[in-house]
Amino acid sequence: MTAPVPVLVFMGPAGTGKSTVAGMLAGRLGWDFQEGDDLHPSENVAKMAAGHALDDDDRWPWLDRVAAWMDGQIAAGRPGIITCSALKRSYRDVLRRDDVTFVLLMGDPALVRERLLRRQGHYMPPSLLHSQFDTLEMPDADERAIRVDLDLTPLQQVQEVVARLGLIAASAPDGSGGSASAPGATP
Repeated sequence: MTAPVPVLVFMGPAGTGKSTVAGMLAGRLGWDFQEGDDLHPSENVAKMAAGHALDDDDRWPWLDRVAAWMDGQIAAGRPGIITCSALKRSYRDVLRRDDVTFVLLMGDPALVRERLLRRQGHYMPPSLLHSQFDTLEMPDADERAIRVDLDLTPLQQVQEVVARLGLIAASAPDGSGGSASAPGATP
């Protein structure tokens, strides 16, 4: 029997640092990383850039692309990390797999807004942040998820995820670092 292939989904509203922390963790573990925003259809990007919030009809094709990336990782036997706001339980249901753990980066909305105001070169305007917090449904106890506080530095957030999930990087037979273990989420 082969070991399960872990996939982490860094979730939460825009501006919480998903890309930064997920990228740092992927680098530390030697896991594949996918920026979920890069999987948005061009229509979604244009809609958000124009200051309009996405609705469920906009999100389903995007979530299908995120799920396809995750399935590709699992089929290839490669652990991975992907960012995806995954704001509603129904969205997370599309992404849920046996060895998927959601990592919610969360904190004071005022801090998140401040971060968004400083962010350069992203299509998500700060004016849409309220819609993301309004849409957010916190993970339920039956969902494999952990919450990481935004009061920590990105490095501390990475260390917390590693510690709470018991993550270790392990070398693949080809030396690429492509296998790892992740026992499971703890509340």
